[in-house]
Amino acid sequence: MADRDVPAVPAGGAERSAAVAVVGAGYVGLTSAACLARLGHRVVCTDTDEPRITGLQSGKLPIHEPGLGQLVRAGLDSGGLSFACGSAEAASHADFVFLCVPTPSGPDGGADLSFLEAAAAEIGPSLRPGAVVVNKSTAPAGATRFLARVLARADVPVASNPEFLRQGSAVRDFLHPDRVVVGAADTAVADRVAGLYASIDAPVLITDAASAETVKYVANAFLATKLSFSNSVAALCEAVGADVDDVLAGMGHDRRIGRDYLKPGPGWGGSCLPKDTRALIDAASAAGYDFALLRSVVEANEAHFARTVDKVASRVALPGARIALLGLAFKAGTDDLRGSPSVEIARRLVEAGAAVHAYDPAVRSDATTAEAGIVVTADAYAACDGASAMVVATEWDEFRQLDFDRVANLMVELHVIDARNLLDRDGLERRGFTYSGIGV
Repeated sequence: MADRDVPAVPAGGAERSAAVAVVGAGYVGLTSAACLARLGHRVVCTDTDEPRITGLQSGKLPIHEPGLGQLVRAGLDSGGLSFACGSAEAASHADFVFLCVPTPSGPDGGADLSFLEAAAAEIGPSLRPGAVVVNKSTAPAGATRFLARVLARADVPVASNPEFLRQGSAVRDFLHPDRVVVGAADTAVADRVAGLYASIDAPVLITDAASAETVKYVANAFLATKLSFSNSVAALCEAVGADVDDVLAGMGHDRRIGRDYLKPGPGWGGSCLPKDTRALIDAASAAGYDFALLRSVVEANEAHFARTVDKVASRVALPGARIALLGLAFKAGTDDLRGSPSVEIARRLVEAGAAVHAYDPAVRSDATTAEAGIVVTADAYAACDGASAMVVATEWDEFRQLDFDRVANLMVELHVIDARNLLDRDGLERRGFTYSGIGV
């Protein structure tokens, strides 16, 4: 990736270089570590996955994220970024220790804090007096107090600093954020954490820990609400003969509403929105509040998955049919299959008796696709060969550039279900395809 594709560090009064340990070399941890090093801090990123760390030490990334590889290599070359197995040693030399570990959904939908607990237990005895433990993992209100109990260190404060990184633009989101949120019982501690971002020009919200923890959940819940609303509007538009793209564009011009996340699709998913909405519903219930609105948002999303599959079934008898699925990642610009709407739709098509052959430019066959019964092909044309219908499930721009005359010759029936409203409807219909979009 060219230098111009990595956002420049904003000008400003940079905080002195701090020693930072980042526990967890996953999506959030790796991005945070590379960007903190870019800001001038001395960062050690740790993980329990030895092969992952070995690869990172040589500049090999385990995830697909634009610009991140260049930042990692620059950090390694400058000496500002390093990687290590195990976190105790790195934590013993750090002024700040960021916890960036998974908080998956538990059986009841609540956040599973076992990874956070294990990380805190490992670093607790090694921490310097006065070091700050910063939780960047998404965890419900009360997690900071929970971590303090696990650490059992009265001389080590704990703060919450939620992440707001979008996959596909995580580097830019870290270096040019909409806001920086830090919460702690002691405002002076929160100010110290905020100082790590001193060279970034963005609003800073200093608050208590519970409020900081809640900000992340309610932000994702609101985004999920906008997406479910958009898909419900799409269903309404189909019923009354309106064009959803025009309807949502007209609504989005209202500055009180805004245009972001007003886009119909196959349903929402990813690594954050499904688990965070479930966790917030569970946390609200535990606190005695029935978050009925958010429950309806989740239910609407489930119903939209079914509507998308029904669109395919309205064109093709699914038992025994071959379906070409274009896109597997939950969004373009990433290779992440966690909570992918594409995989969910494929799974439902397979359960209905269809054979799903899929292509994604960033995804290869793995346990997730195998479990869903998806055959992953080398290119889009192989996916379309012998198919009765093509489903566009991820908004990769390269799908617009396909040779649709060639596609028409490969398919046995010419049906397109465009769950992203990505393709040129008129061009497809001129070639003899039937076209079904979302809300159009």
